[in-house]
Amino acid sequence: MDLKPSESLKIDTFSMRIDDIEGVDLDRLHALSLSVGWPHRAEDWQFLRQSGEGFVALDEIGRVLGSAMWFAHGTDFATVGMVITSPRLQTLGAGQWLMKRVFDRVAGRDLRLNATRAARRLYLSLDFQPEKTVYQCQGIARLETTGSPGDIRDVRTLGAGDIPAAIALDAAGFGVRRAALIERLFAHSAGYGLFKDGRLNAFALCRPLGRGHVVGPVVAESDADAVAIVRPHVDDHSGSFLRIDTHMDNGEFAAFLSHSGMPVFDTVLTMSMGKPLNDFAVGGAITPKTYALASQTLG
Repeated sequence: MDLKPSESLKIDTFSMRIDDIEGVDLDRLHALSLSVGWPHRAEDWQFLRQSGEGFVALDEIGRVLGSAMWFAHGTDFATVGMVITSPRLQTLGAGQWLMKRVFDRVAGRDLRLNATRAARRLYLSLDFQPEKTVYQCQGIARLETTGSPGDIRDVRTLGAGDIPAAIALDAAGFGVRRAALIERLFAHSAGYGLFKDGRLNAFALCRPLGRGHVVGPVVAESDADAVAIVRPHVDDHSGSFLRIDTHMDNGEFAAFLSHSGMPVFDTVLTMSMGKPLNDFAVGGAITPKTYALASQTLG
């Protein structure tokens, strides 16, 4: 496969050019995501630009017609996201053109992304391999009251002093150390942690995103622990829009989300290139798991 990127691409009756996403006005990026029905606000785009790098595709008069971003963690791994092409270009090769530009910048890294149904054919053509379904659970949150009142756990709010422990837990669950991202998420999120013998055993962050708030990442050793740290966020946002993206499709955690007003709304597919998802797993009888993604873009 020829992955050598070109500097321009002839589309229909006009040409597009590449530019760095950093120099583009946020309102133009916002307009691009709105054109495909994605809920990202201008503030969400800014957070992503601060967390990663990317390209935009511009037409001859400077309109933003496409985007693609990547989020590197160390020298060996990156996630890919915000791969958008305007509706008029989605069958004309613009997505593949943008992805080849990304490949040129992340060469040698293992890659992971979450593909919408519309984008799966593109990623399969680029040799990404299907891994797991992500369930986009969302709705108007309501506090689920079926839990046992006698199940008392040491759950409390998190502060800056808990960041190192959260970074370590996230690395164990995600399989890659994401120190800079977790620090940035802490700065924009409210967090709850579950402590056992004074040690952080599970955590869940929640921040504004799209139509309301998103809970993630959520890292825990068991469904019961995951429920314990997500429940306070549901309580905090009861009556408003809340979203969680999770690989969990059954069990106590999945049932809790549904009972809390967040049934499955849609699905995407986690895909990888290079090292498969299972090869990132940390061994051991009891290890933390990522119960909810930071977001579909960030993983």
